[in-house]
Amino acid sequence: MESTRNKLIHLLAENKDTYISGQKLSEQLNISRSAIWKHMNDLKKDGYLIEAKSKLGYRIIGYPDKITANTLQWGLDTNWLGKKIIHREVTSSTQILAHNTAKESISEHGTIVIANEQTSGRGRMNRTWHTKKGDGMWLSIILEPPLPPYLAPQLTLLTAVALADTIKELTPLHPLIKWPNDILFSNGKKCAGILTELQAEQDQIDYVIIGVGLNINQQLEDWPEELQQRATSLRIESGTEWSIQQIIQHFLVSFEHIYDLYIKKGFQVVKTKWEKYGFRIGEMITIHQLNKQQKAIFYGLAEDGALLVKNEENRVERLYSGEIDWFDYSSSD
Repeated sequence: MESTRNKLIHLLAENKDTYISGQKLSEQLNISRSAIWKHMNDLKKDGYLIEAKSKLGYRIIGYPDKITANTLQWGLDTNWLGKKIIHREVTSSTQILAHNTAKESISEHGTIVIANEQTSGRGRMNRTWHTKKGDGMWLSIILEPPLPPYLAPQLTLLTAVALADTIKELTPLHPLIKWPNDILFSNGKKCAGILTELQAEQDQIDYVIIGVGLNINQQLEDWPEELQQRATSLRIESGTEWSIQQIIQHFLVSFEHIYDLYIKKGFQVVKTKWEKYGFRIGEMITIHQLNKQQKAIFYGLAEDGALLVKNEENRVERLYSGEIDWFDYSSSD
């Protein structure tokens, strides 16, 4: 159920170039004029500049530059994703908070959990994800997809495409996707990671949590020395500071669009886009599996999202697991 606050934001957005009367807002929201006044004051606390004129009503003339549930809702052009947003200034991990929310059945499909800062952010294999307040996008998406559990890894690849599309469309940068879950650039430095987790029964997904971390406005000195050779941000790569709110909203629109296509048409739509961003497609990589090591050419993605490689015998193989050396030096996922 959409909250009264969100309905008010949507009404103001629809009338952003003119005034809307308090009486009309009261009638459409089925609340009192005094309740409208209270909501307007709360929006002002979030940083909105609201102009009120007698006999005309209200309109918004300025927008906040901080991230809250309200500021993300304002102008978010999605149909179902992010209609419920849980925001925290600081949390240990949006992924943990999202799991707790889903388990308590207080979320819905498309709920976003977002924080300005994480104190215990994590990536794959419980690796630490370093975050700094107000400089990146740290969020988790709660989904209830009509998919069997074995297809859940495809959502990681789908999310990577939505991230890469966002970076490509909003910045002059050219992102690459390192299978299965990293966004980086041609210099090999990583700016984003994805963590997909699920709760499922044998043949049915209860829910999926997709965690996304994107470095946006960090400077190099914001990371520990050992990460400075591997980590980067959109600001470092472009030399420009970016609107975090705009990037988050654009990412959510991109995610919803490709998710809807995927549910309707299948993985092929994701595969085609993913391969355009694929890091080192057509190049040699080193694969470690148990006691076996081999060199192979990264050939692309299989129809189910597995890694396709052409081995030294010129045979194409599918890889579902194993450690891959993508670089000439040690790197982490």
